[in-house]
Amino acid sequence: MAPPFTGLFINGQLRPASDGGLYEVHNPYTREVVGTAAAASKQDAQDAIEAATRAFQTWEQSPLSVRRDVFLKTSDLLATDAWRKKVTEALREEVSATDYMVFFNFWLGDNGLRVDAGAINQLKGETFPSILPGGQVTTQRRAMGVIYSIAPWNAPLPLTIRAVTVPIICGNTVVLKTSESSPRSSTLVAELLKEAGLPDGVLNVISTRRSDSPARTAEIIAHPAVRKVTFTGSSAVAKLIAAEAAKHLKPCVFELGGKAPVVVLEDADIERAARAIASSALMNSGQICMSTERVIVQRSVAPALTEALRKHFGSTKAGGPGQILSALFTEASAQRFVDMLQDAVSRGAKVLVGDQKRVGGVVQPHIVTNVTTDMRIWSEETFAPNIVLLPVGSVDEAVALANQSEYSLMAAVWTRDVYNAYEIAARIHSGGSMNINGPTIHTEMGMAGSGVGSLKGLGGASGYGHFGIEEFTYVRVITLHPKEPQQYPLVK
Repeated sequence: MAPPFTGLFINGQLRPASDGGLYEVHNPYTREVVGTAAAASKQDAQDAIEAATRAFQTWEQSPLSVRRDVFLKTSDLLATDAWRKKVTEALREEVSATDYMVFFNFWLGDNGLRVDAGAINQLKGETFPSILPGGQVTTQRRAMGVIYSIAPWNAPLPLTIRAVTVPIICGNTVVLKTSESSPRSSTLVAELLKEAGLPDGVLNVISTRRSDSPARTAEIIAHPAVRKVTFTGSSAVAKLIAAEAAKHLKPCVFELGGKAPVVVLEDADIERAARAIASSALMNSGQICMSTERVIVQRSVAPALTEALRKHFGSTKAGGPGQILSALFTEASAQRFVDMLQDAVSRGAKVLVGDQKRVGGVVQPHIVTNVTTDMRIWSEETFAPNIVLLPVGSVDEAVALANQSEYSLMAAVWTRDVYNAYEIAARIHSGGSMNINGPTIHTEMGMAGSGVGSLKGLGGASGYGHFGIEEFTYVRVITLHPKEPQQYPLVK
């Protein structure tokens, strides 16, 4: 049986690329071909933009209740057996999703749909007196136009949903480019929204070969109808996208990498802290931007925390179907992590758990200690199941080390002293979001209209902006001038 083909979703219809281009999609663990996908040409990208531009004329004027109901209906459909089967198959085949990651994708995606449906309550304006006596001013939150969104592969269901639902609930239309690794998983979101009643052209989805992505992205950004760009992925790619957007003075929202630190103080509940750290370090084999990667612990409790973490990391295995952790998404990604490990060991680091090897794309959980801050494994996002463990003497030293990073997405602190926790949380700038006595993989849903969380980098390697209502609307100011005749300069 031939592997399934994923077409381009343009103006509500699936179709092949206009020039017949396609590429293969491989399973990260087996490396088998699990699908083919249309490789969008320049003409296909233009067709997607034109469809979105036409649809914007009516979608911008659509009642808020209509937008809300489409999302709620989508959530209902996602819970049906038919859709769960289709999406689960895509997740398992394209990204080698484990049972828990399938659950996580559905749970987070469904929450995103329902929370973003409720975001219509944030699309409000104001009316207030003008500075002109007798005049009135009205402000409205209005849609921007066509949004170009680029979704990642690591949690393709919820992160595709987030890439499109926040702009769409605001009244924008979207051209979405999928990850080349998960075109089927992302395109199913568009088919799901269409079945729920989303009008044709409001969401258009294209996929490309990796080699074609820079050209397609440059062409789309250059189009005058495209008003904003969103991207979730690596900082290296974001720099290229930002450079293209800068040529046309177009704003961007970037959610990029993380190197989340956890500070564990001497009065922390060590067992609870160890469980949270292990969970956030190992989930999806560490391939989450919120993953815990750096653990900074006060020296007096370092032995107890180390022993608790060894238990969790040592009993968790990565592999194929049936294992709790899957392969990394490419063998190159796995080799990059092994190179980081070997670099650290050659410079004096010690591996407490792990074999410093890869089997294809599979790497086992690792705990590394005796790390210095000039090692790659300390400073670079690994996107692999590991932590570096660094004992310190004082709280000030812990805070300074936590802040020694170009990343600024997530952080956590563990202590029984709530006042101390809040004081430390205010001092840690390597986390735009802070968790006290909790895992780094946690954000408050519904913040700023983003059902998939309120992640916000502070610039640099974690990006900037966030998936919120204010990012995808502008404030229109309407001034009603006084009824009485006014005096104007230069005329009588």
